[in-house]
Amino acid sequence: MDDIDAMFSSLLGEMDHLSQSLMPAEVDPDSQTHSTFSIGFTDLNESLNELEDHDLDALVADLRSKSTTSDGRLPADQQTSSCAAASAMAWEPEPAAARPRPSNSTESSDGLQMSEPQTKAEKIKLALEKLKEAKVRKLIVKVLMSDGSSKTLMVDERQTVREVLDKLFEKTHCDCSIDWSLCETNPELQIERGFEDHEHLVEPLSAWTRVSENKIYFVSKPQKYVMFTDPQLFYMWKKKKACLSGINEQAKQLLLKEHFGGSTLIVPDLEGKLYLKEDGKKLWKPLYFMLRASGIYYVPKGKTKAVSDLICFLHFEKVNIYTTNNYKQKYRAPTNFCFMLKHPCIQKESHYIKFLCCDDEHTLLLWLNSIRIAKYGTVLFKNYQAAMKRASSSQPPHSAAHKDPAPPKTTNVEDYPHEPPPDFIPPPPPPPPPPGQTHV
Repeated sequence: MDDIDAMFSSLLGEMDHLSQSLMPAEVDPDSQTHSTFSIGFTDLNESLNELEDHDLDALVADLRSKSTTSDGRLPADQQTSSCAAASAMAWEPEPAAARPRPSNSTESSDGLQMSEPQTKAEKIKLALEKLKEAKVRKLIVKVLMSDGSSKTLMVDERQTVREVLDKLFEKTHCDCSIDWSLCETNPELQIERGFEDHEHLVEPLSAWTRVSENKIYFVSKPQKYVMFTDPQLFYMWKKKKACLSGINEQAKQLLLKEHFGGSTLIVPDLEGKLYLKEDGKKLWKPLYFMLRASGIYYVPKGKTKAVSDLICFLHFEKVNIYTTNNYKQKYRAPTNFCFMLKHPCIQKESHYIKFLCCDDEHTLLLWLNSIRIAKYGTVLFKNYQAAMKRASSSQPPHSAAHKDPAPPKTTNVEDYPHEPPPDFIPPPPPPPPPPGQTHV
């Protein structure tokens, strides 16, 4: 027993000696003033409060110097190469040292520089703003217009598609119609998707590969919010088209209030035959699909539409819906009215992609927008309301329909002394005088 105690004591002594040898040596206090400091990010406010005044001043000065270089103040040769890279690869994020700041951030930083922070609390606030701004991802985005021109924008990860659209409205001076959309195209897969207004644009663009040929277009899509302008098409789709065309505006508002105004969203109970492309093959088999709030289901062969017989095709959480181009030739689809469901990170052909084909364009319209309703829910309706508000705020107080008609244009003969003007119409002859009277 004594031997065991002696061995245990000896082991504890060796462990204590080993731990002491691994401890860092004492640092000379004089050298600490010249060493760099670091901040733990577990609690940033607490870490900044623990800094001495001179360390905090050094941190603010360092962050300001970095923001100065990020304002684009580069040598001429570096500026040229940076612009060439931005035009060649519109998706690529800029390096941290070459990121220009947005205009609002520049104005706020100029204001802070004019009034130097005096108290420690003001210095900590400034340091937090600089650190937060330094961690924001930014992209140079080249947006193509329908007329062949393009606009180049600086977009950071905090900006939504709605904000980018507002910026394009200012640049292009076009009307602020609710139909305007930002769309991405993938030439390799021959697909297209319109970004939703609430999406942060940097996120889907970050999924593009370095050698991607994808592009962004600023185009008008009349069917973008058709589920709100004509809700009867989706919630009364079983009725005949003649009945749907007679729905007045009051009935449409009742449908919107019933399906989107409550605490829960009601998804269109869409169902019907679609053609599914088999994995790895150019064969399409017809199946009966049904749309539900949780996803798309289909009825197996020989089964009924009972809930117990349905098989889940996919859920919407991790996939986006895309329209396709000329799949009748590319994949021998029954028609060209096809759509695709895939994860946004998949940029090439994969067996994880699902291809579906409709019989006609109207059926494609129903499935595309009904899936959007099921995927995004009430957020989609809020996007529509925000777009309507933006469109109404951009219109003049009195529309052209309520303006007084312009007076007819008159032409004076005196302006053309030698010959009558090209649009001159001679006045009608005077009426004949009454009997017994003559003109003077």
